[in-house]
Amino acid sequence: MNIQFRDLIENAPMSPGIYKMYDGENNLLYVGKAKNLLNRLRQYIDVSKLENHKQVMRLLAKHVEWEITATEQDALILEQKLIKTLKPKYNIMLTDGKMYPMLALTKHEFPRLLKFRGKISQKKDVFGPYPSVHALNDTIKTIQRVCKIRTCNDTFMKNRVRPCLLYQIGRCSAPCCIQQTDYDKNVQLARRILTGDSEPIIADLTKIMQDFSDKTDFENAAIIRDKIIALTNTSNRGIRQNLSYTPNLQWDKNVSELEQWLGIKLNSVGVFDNSHLFGKQPVGAMIAFGHDGFTKSSYRHFKLQDMKRAGNDIAMMEEFITRAIKDNPHLDLIIVDGGRAQWNIANTVSNGKIPVLGVVKGVVRNGDEHFIMPDGTENRNLPKDSDLFLLLRAVRDEAHRFVITYHRAKRAKQLTASCLDEIEGIGPIRKKQLLQHYGSVRSIMDADLKSLLNVPGLGKSAAKKIYAYFHS
Repeated sequence: MNIQFRDLIENAPMSPGIYKMYDGENNLLYVGKAKNLLNRLRQYIDVSKLENHKQVMRLLAKHVEWEITATEQDALILEQKLIKTLKPKYNIMLTDGKMYPMLALTKHEFPRLLKFRGKISQKKDVFGPYPSVHALNDTIKTIQRVCKIRTCNDTFMKNRVRPCLLYQIGRCSAPCCIQQTDYDKNVQLARRILTGDSEPIIADLTKIMQDFSDKTDFENAAIIRDKIIALTNTSNRGIRQNLSYTPNLQWDKNVSELEQWLGIKLNSVGVFDNSHLFGKQPVGAMIAFGHDGFTKSSYRHFKLQDMKRAGNDIAMMEEFITRAIKDNPHLDLIIVDGGRAQWNIANTVSNGKIPVLGVVKGVVRNGDEHFIMPDGTENRNLPKDSDLFLLLRAVRDEAHRFVITYHRAKRAKQLTASCLDEIEGIGPIRKKQLLQHYGSVRSIMDADLKSLLNVPGLGKSAAKKIYAYFHS
């Protein structure tokens, strides 16, 4: 039986997506999601390690299908949709009316941020779903820190006569008792964060933090810094709004259409994008795909080597594509996210040996793109609902996701690493002791005083300074 099941999954891709298991009469038994389909399906080979109901399901399985998605989050959303509509026999998590945890903003004079499972109604704006309650709770904390939106129910709010503890610790603006002037603006800010539009917000906050720092107002600079860290961590979870997901791509068919459209045989395609914040932490990335889908083993991150190019998107693109071609001479097509300038530099670097396709953003990022073809002409005729258009948009977005995640991680690392340097009396030795004990700056920031006092060699005075720095 193990050998037979191995045969069923031997061609499964190492990509995110969903899988379906069918019995001998082609009845759908189970739908699941995976970050890596092949690795997930391999877990079903040893039946003895499965839960009881999955052991039965696995022994009945005679056929396995899968669908690739652009991201793990897209797989989660698609899995939920299929379970709700197809009601597979062995999916016990979502067939009883339950759903993955979600967030909502109520429609109220002072909207409330709440978590829920259940049907979506017109009485609230819904965001999610989230892969775990932990991820959802972290997001709520971020919104509280940055936007100070209330989380209490309407009855509780109506009967308050003084602000609650959340106001005291800076996580609510207390619309129950205090006249509000910016609550609507903060709700709009929360919506932007929940829909993944954090980059402009972080850029604005960075400017404000720098202004405070220039004025030696380090207390307010630290408050803004903490908001940036919270936003960066939330953004890295890739929050999506309202069950929107990348259409399922039939890779072999779609890439064959791309070959016909361009007149090029394609085995490996590289898609490039850059990211930086006012020239800081300049990075680039290349994702790759072919007839079998995204080729994760060929993905590349690039740290800018020539810092004179920092902040110059075209110069950065030149370096990254040059290095990619040197490392991977077998690219059959280069796709760049950008306009004529990006296309020109990519075409120059490739020296005409590798065709270049430009994906040019319109007024609206998703749906208004047009293309610069390998011969330099512009194409605005590709139907926006065609599989080929959706393929090109999906691979462009995957490159953007890949480079933005990398950039945010580097930025967060720099922000958090600098925190300990700002605390008086915490030198390199104590910093090393803290990091060895907690593993990360984030864990140090969240530690209570009792925990800090137990760090070997830290001392009572230093522990109190660290706790006061992060919690005052």
